[in-house]
Amino acid sequence: MSLVFPHTFVPWFRSVAPYIHAYRGETFVIGMAGELIAAGKLNAFVQDLSILHAMGIKIVLVHGFRPQVNEQLAAKGHASQYSHGLRITDAVALDCAQEAAGQLRFEIEAAFSQGLPNTPMANATVRVVSGNFLTARPVGIVDGVDFQHSGVVRKVDAAAIQRAMDTGAVVLLSPFGFSPTGEAFNLTMEDVATGTAIALQADKLLFVGEVAGVRENPEDLDSPIDTELALADAERLLARLPEATEPTDVAFYLRHCVRACQAGVERSHIVPFAVDGAILQEVYTHDGIGTMVVDEKLESLREASSDDVAGIIALIEPFERDGTLVKRDRTEIERDVELYTVIEHDGVIFGCAALYPYVEARTAEMAALTVSPAVQGQGDGDRILKRVEQRAKAMGLASIFVLTTRTMHWFIKRGFVQVDPDWLPEERKRKYNWDRRSQVLVKKLP
Repeated sequence: MSLVFPHTFVPWFRSVAPYIHAYRGETFVIGMAGELIAAGKLNAFVQDLSILHAMGIKIVLVHGFRPQVNEQLAAKGHASQYSHGLRITDAVALDCAQEAAGQLRFEIEAAFSQGLPNTPMANATVRVVSGNFLTARPVGIVDGVDFQHSGVVRKVDAAAIQRAMDTGAVVLLSPFGFSPTGEAFNLTMEDVATGTAIALQADKLLFVGEVAGVRENPEDLDSPIDTELALADAERLLARLPEATEPTDVAFYLRHCVRACQAGVERSHIVPFAVDGAILQEVYTHDGIGTMVVDEKLESLREASSDDVAGIIALIEPFERDGTLVKRDRTEIERDVELYTVIEHDGVIFGCAALYPYVEARTAEMAALTVSPAVQGQGDGDRILKRVEQRAKAMGLASIFVLTTRTMHWFIKRGFVQVDPDWLPEERKRKYNWDRRSQVLVKKLP
C-alpha cells in the first residue's frame, strides 16, 4: 500500500483545483497517435482520459493507426506508399485500414470498460459512442500522384457529436469518412481531430504524439521546449520550417495547431506520449509539459519597443498617482523599454511589466506589473507573468522577485513567497526604499 504524505499531497491538490474549476464543462478534442497504442501505452492513457472525464471535461478522442496499417500491409506483402506526407490508399491499403480501425476501436472500448480496483478506472462508468459523424471527399490527384482512396474531412456533424457528449459519453472517432454516395475514404488522425475541433469550436485541441513539443530552437534538439507559442509566432515559425512529411517533423503537428487556432480554437497543444501522465501534466499544471499554441486574436503579447513608451506611461500613470507603483520618469522608461513586456489590443497597451536582471545573483526583478482596470479579471496579469517567467528562464536565471505594498496576495497565489529585504541582491538592496517598506516576494523558476 502506498503512503500519501499530507505535506506534499495537500499543496499539490490545492494547486490543481483552479484548473479543475476552469475546465469543467469544456470540450477537448484529443488526437492520439497510433504509435502510442503500438508502444503499449493505451491502458495508462485511457486511465488518464477517464480522470479528465471525471473532472467534467467533454472528450472527443480521435485515434490514429499509421503503424497498425503498415503492419497489416507488411503481413500481406504489400508496400506502404506515401507522398506529400499522406498515405496513398489503394484497395489493399483501404482493406488494411478498415481492419486496423476495427481492431483499435475494440481495444479502446475495452480499455474504457476496465473497472479494476486500485486503478483510476475503479468505480468509473465511461460510455464510448462511435458513429458516422464525418463526411469526406477524395484528396484526388496532386502533382501527378493519384491518392485513390485517401480523403480529407469535408464536414463534421458537430450537432450529433454534441448530443452524444451531452449524455456523458466519450465520442470516439476513427480516421474514416464517407462520401454522400457511401464511398469510404482513409483520412489522417490529424485532419479529423483538427476538423472536429473547429466544427465544435472546442476549448482545446491536443495532439498526443511522438514529439515532445516545439523547441525554442527547432534546429537544436537539446534546446528546451517552448511551452507557449502565440499564434503569430507559430505562423512565423511554420513559414521558415521545411515541409513536414513525418510525424517526428517539427511542423507536422504544428501546422494543424495553427490551422485550428486560425479557425477559432483558442488553444491547441502538442504533448509527448513517451512521458507517463503527459496529458494530465499539460492540462493541470501551470507550465504544462508540451507546447501550447494560443490564439490571441486581436490581442498581442510581446516585448515592447520604443513606439510603446507613450502607451506604457498612459497605463501606469494612474497607479503611480495613487501610490500603487513607484513613479518612473519618461527618460527611465525610454531607456529600459526593451525590458518591458506588453499586452496590446487594437493598438492600445492594456498591460505591461518590466524585467530587470541581476545576472550574478541569478535573479531578476519584475517591476511595474500593471493591467488596465478595463480588462482586469480576464487573465492578462497571468499571461504577462508567464511571459516574464519565460524571459527570465531564457536568461538562465533561477528566480524572479517583486517589491509590492498592495498586491502581495495576488503574487502569493501564483507561487511567490515572502522573504526579508536582506535577501535582495546587493545592488538592489542599496536602492531599497526603507520608508516605503515594500514587501519582497520571490518565485523560484522550474
